Amino acid sequence: MRQIIAGNWKMNGTLAGVAAYAAALRAATSPASLIICPPFPLLPAFARAFANSDIGLGAQDCHANASGAHTGDVAAGLIKEVGASYVILGHSERRADHSESNAMVAGKVMAALAAGLVPIVCVGESEAERDAGEAEDVVRTQLTHSLPEGFIGLIAYEPIWAIGTGRTPTPADITAMHAAIRAALVAQFPKFGATTPILYGGSAKPNNAAAILALPEVGGALVGGASLQAAEFLAIAASARVV
Repeated sequence: MRQIIAGNWKMNGTLAGVAAYAAALRAATSPASLIICPPFPLLPAFARAFANSDIGLGAQDCHANASGAHTGDVAAGLIKEVGASYVILGHSERRADHSESNAMVAGKVMAALAAGLVPIVCVGESEAERDAGEAEDVVRTQLTHSLPEGFIGLIAYEPIWAIGTGRTPTPADITAMHAAIRAALVAQFPKFGATTPILYGGSAKPNNAAAILALPEVGGALVGGASLQAAEFLAIAASARVV
């Protein structure tokens, strides 16, 4: 299986930039499986631009309900209808900015699966939790309560403690956490846990991607700001390998 390089555009990008970005990805030969997750309004344009290609398209969230009075929210079924196949759920920014609990994330995961989307579920610990020696326990709890029975999808590990703190995860940090996540997945899902891809959701860039993607149990990367420029995103993907 090829490593997966997924780009999370967050609240960035323009409609005018879709065509050139998509053309650059389509013209490239990448060793990775590529996924782009732009803001909701750009999904239809990207779906058209990626038609008849093997580039994946995803959203950045969905609601747990299929429809209803939920102003500003988007149902998983509609995301699927406009051409996406993936959805990021439980991202640290959603958990922090929108007070999303593990139970809320689990509800969204169930909705995504019911709609035929592949969920990319994010887990990770804060600086305080890591410094208290609770990192692996926190992430195991997130996995236990964010992933419903029957889960099939991707996991992304976000080292929240390293975001904006000046601290950088070492290869040993990444390896240890990915190993802990793998063990938890195998225990929770004996049938699929051993093969569920685990993406690294830290600050992957062209200058560190090769070292990160070479680590055990790293099935790819969830890339933030570096995914906004096609050349930079493809440079990261160029370091991908078969796992």
